[in-house]
Amino acid sequence: MTILSFLLSRQLSRNFADQNYKYNDVYHREHGALSSLNTKYAVHWLTGQFCEHRMESMFRRSMKARVRFESRLSLILVALIFGMFAITDYHLLGLTKEYYLLVTMRIVVVSLCFLLALIIGRYGNYFSKKWLHALPLWILATGIILIVPLRPESLTTQITAVVVATMAFFLLIPNLLTVVTFASLYLSVGFLAAAVLFADLSPVVTLRLALLLVMTNIVGFCALLRLENLQRKQFGLLQKERNQNRHLLKEIALRKDLEAQLRMVAERDELTGLDSRSHFMKRAKALLQRSRLEKKPFSLFMIDVDHFKKINDTWGHTHGDWVLTKIAEACAQTLRPTDVIGRFGGEEFIVALPDTGPDNAQTVAERLKKKVAELPLKEEMSEMRLSVTIGIALASTEDADLDSLITRADHSLYVGKRDGRNRVVMNREGAEEG
Repeated sequence: MTILSFLLSRQLSRNFADQNYKYNDVYHREHGALSSLNTKYAVHWLTGQFCEHRMESMFRRSMKARVRFESRLSLILVALIFGMFAITDYHLLGLTKEYYLLVTMRIVVVSLCFLLALIIGRYGNYFSKKWLHALPLWILATGIILIVPLRPESLTTQITAVVVATMAFFLLIPNLLTVVTFASLYLSVGFLAAAVLFADLSPVVTLRLALLLVMTNIVGFCALLRLENLQRKQFGLLQKERNQNRHLLKEIALRKDLEAQLRMVAERDELTGLDSRSHFMKRAKALLQRSRLEKKPFSLFMIDVDHFKKINDTWGHTHGDWVLTKIAEACAQTLRPTDVIGRFGGEEFIVALPDTGPDNAQTVAERLKKKVAELPLKEEMSEMRLSVTIGIALASTEDADLDSLITRADHSLYVGKRDGRNRVVMNREGAEEG
């Protein structure tokens, strides 16, 4: 027993050390990777995009559904507002040639925006179709610029419209900062050039208008840059959290694997795969208690391999271990699934047989003894005949003490070995109850 406990403790320590090494290796490897995430999720200070191209692509893909919906909605809204200004054109121009040109231009712009809203709503994405998202901005900017030569007398109103349109480009219509910046600059420069050419502005007014447009673009740029930066930082934090969760899942899996292995070592005999002595005692006590409550018979076998020391001395411990595994297999094949088999120590095995009376116990033991005798041996061991001695103890319905039952089975085993081995001996105490 002391040797068995020592071997079990040593095996537990070895398995725990191996698993702990693997766990620490994975832990440090994962934490080393986590420490590099700060550079992986870095955002460019000017473009508001991830410095790493792969992360930027992941972010844009994650935004695909939202971008499609918001782009379609905002384009339809902007197109309707742009088209409704035809009413203002009528009040300012009446049914003139310029009015019809403006209405035609607005219809074209609105139609293109509606068409693009449908296309972007179905196919739009930032990672492969940036031009598709840029197109409506350039169309709207061109339409706003063309109003100047057709309605130069309303330049003051148009300046307000350009400021609003610029802010809408930056904040209302979803798009990348780089795309919006170029479209907004095109609108500002084009509008300023058209105003100078067709509205006959003085240098002072031109300078004021230029400063206003510059400030509008700066404010819009900074606002969208901040928004882009925040969105990507949130995405980066989400990815970090997911990475940490994956790491924790790996850690939990390693812990569970370690616990399972430790439980296996504690519950199973390493050589035979049968229940360890402590685990057998736990299961057998539960079976004995249930048999007592249900008033059913309960039998216990103590099995000893005959002349096992001679096997070890003659052919070595390797052959001895092989014999033990073969006998364990014979027990598993002969007994029922409900029977509990354990290695008691050395060359001794122990079996708990619930719902088994004296006659059945005797029959099963004889069958098991015969099965062992028929086991094929290795060629060098052919001169030997393998046999076992089995001691049987029968529990009464009043007997809940497993240790006393083991003592009686062990005594029967001793009697069998004393009388010449290779036999089944039954202690019939409690047999009347069975």
